[in-house]
Amino acid sequence: MDSSLQDIIDDARAAVAASADPAALANAKARFLGKDGAVTQRMKALGKLSGEERSRVGKELNQVKQTIDALVAEREAALTKAELDARLAQESIDVTLPGRGLGKGGLHPLTLTIERIEAIFRSIGFDVADGPEIEEDFFNFTALNTPENHPARSMHDTFYVEGRDDHGHGLLLRTHTSPMQIRYARMHAPPIKVIAPGKTYRVDSDATHSPMFHQFEGLWVDDNISFADLKSVYADFLKQFFETDALDVRFRPSYFPFTEPSAEIDMRFATGPLAGRWLEVSGSGQVHPNVIRNIGLDPERYIGFAFGSGIERLAMLRYGVGDLRLFYDNDLRFLEQFNR
Repeated sequence: MDSSLQDIIDDARAAVAASADPAALANAKARFLGKDGAVTQRMKALGKLSGEERSRVGKELNQVKQTIDALVAEREAALTKAELDARLAQESIDVTLPGRGLGKGGLHPLTLTIERIEAIFRSIGFDVADGPEIEEDFFNFTALNTPENHPARSMHDTFYVEGRDDHGHGLLLRTHTSPMQIRYARMHAPPIKVIAPGKTYRVDSDATHSPMFHQFEGLWVDDNISFADLKSVYADFLKQFFETDALDVRFRPSYFPFTEPSAEIDMRFATGPLAGRWLEVSGSGQVHPNVIRNIGLDPERYIGFAFGSGIERLAMLRYGVGDLRLFYDNDLRFLEQFNR
């Protein structure tokens, strides 16, 4: 081999060995094999040589290129191994150390509230029902005796979605869980005792309202049910839920299309920071005869009562939370308080 080519190999060996990182190695390779590298320039000059000499010098240049490529590959592997060894040394783990452990999770305060509500009503014989959140207009409004021109059907209050059901009814995000009462009552014979907790949706958002919120609706239908049963059941529920007998309950006359007579339910604590204030906690009433008909029963024989309460409202009162939005901010400092 030409001594000048051996000099190129020796220079390349020294340059590659001196490369301390991948960038320096890339520069060293380019110095010899790049577009303007020493070997590349020699290859460009082959055309000026005679045929026999061109063949000989070309073979020698290929050997030089292969040698330099091998030197670069070897150095690249060494640099990669050195980097890996350094990372392993820096990030080494002593497997004999005790584990750090994982943080313990917990239930959301609204989940805790729903579980408490369900447990109380199950203890007095109520079933718990669940149903679709995308509901048919018929079950959400019509079956509940809501007139076509009722404000609740307005786009200002209700989230409508595209499409219709198999019967031509419109679809919407349910505004209460009462539709599940209708569905349940159509599938069960009296006596009917059921609560339906779940998500509901209305166009509303502030410190005490959310576009998505939770309600539980209750229904009891039989042939010998009175308004007195409603008062007894709901008053007892409140005392169990808040774990105190030191509260008053009152029923104020009101209007709902699906009950007649209708009443708002208020409560007042005898002690604590809210003592003396009447707080609205539910709507209620005796089930309207038209609703009894819509669930397939004879209103001359069967009677019942219904109520509906906001779960966030009850949770705020139970835990002393002043802003409903805290339940949805996902701030662990707030949420961890309920799982200690």
